[in-house]
This record gives sequence, C-alpha cells and structure tokens, in this order.
Amino acid sequence: MTASSAIASHGPNRLFTPPRLIALIGLASLALIGGAWFFELVIHLQPCKLCLEQRVPHYAAIGLALAALVLARSPRLQWLVLLGLAGLMAWSTGLGFYHAGVEWGWFVGPNDCGGAASAAAGMQDFMKQLQTTRIVACSEAAWRFLGLSLAGWNALVSAGLFLLAIFGLLRGKAVGAP
Repeated sequence: MTASSAIASHGPNRLFTPPRLIALIGLASLALIGGAWFFELVIHLQPCKLCLEQRVPHYAAIGLALAALVLARSPRLQWLVLLGLAGLMAWSTGLGFYHAGVEWGWFVGPNDCGGAASAAAGMQDFMKQLQTTRIVACSEAAWRFLGLSLAGWNALVSAGLFLLAIFGLLRGKAVGAP
C-alpha cells in the first residue's frame, strides 16, 4: 500500500461518510439541547416561547439520527435521512434567525410570547401568581456572547449543520444515491 492510497482510504472520503455526518449532526443537536437545558436549569435563564420552539427541530434531529444509525444501512436510506436532517436544520436556522431578529427589533414577535400563569383557585391565588410570575419576553435576549444571543448562536450552528447535511447529500449524488 502506497502512502497516497493510505491517505485516500483514511482521508476526507472516510471522514465524511453518511453515517458519520448523520452522527455528527445528531451529536451537535444533542449538544445544543444540552446547552439549552444547562442555561435553563443551572444558569436559571427562563426560555420564552420562541426559545422552546427552537428546540423542536433539534429533538427531532436527535431522534432521526439515532434511528438512522441503528436502522439505515443502505445508501438510499442514509441519503433520505440526510435530506430530513437538512430540512430540520433549515427549519431551526429559520427559527433562530427569526427569534434573533425579534430580539434586535428587526421583526415583530408573536403576541403571545410571554409568561403563562397556571390556573388559580381563587382571587387570592391569582394575585399571588401575578406577584411571583416572571414574564419572559421574546424580544429581550437573556444572554449574549460575542454579540449574539442564544437564538443567534442557534441560527449560526444550525446553518452550519444544514450545510453539512447538504454536503452529504451532494456527495451521495456523486456516488450514486438518489
């Protein structure tokens, strides 16, 4: 085996196989969800409605990636999974961009974006809830790093994962997948 054939068998072609791309996207989504839960449970940043909506595509991506790694053995199925992951990451990018835009004042947020109180038994309970309920507005970034809010970071990372899935789809076309 020559040096060039050893590099070819262990180089970028082996690094970006569909199962590895699927696993990478699933793990990245798991890391994003883990980060969201860390900020919520440890740092005590309460999520707004749009924050919670941004988690949905990542939950779906984790489930899809896990199922694919167990069940999708054929190149055709792996290609379809990458297509599904690309769609989920496009959805997540759009949600993150929209939420970051609401925070920057570029877009109007949803009317119902705020805190919700649970049902009160009486007027006294209702008044107590009003005093203790913290409303989380979608238009206020609770935390920023390098000028981007968590929604902005979600949009950026999700866009990168979308491009990774597209890369896998295009490679799959080159090697004969649908």
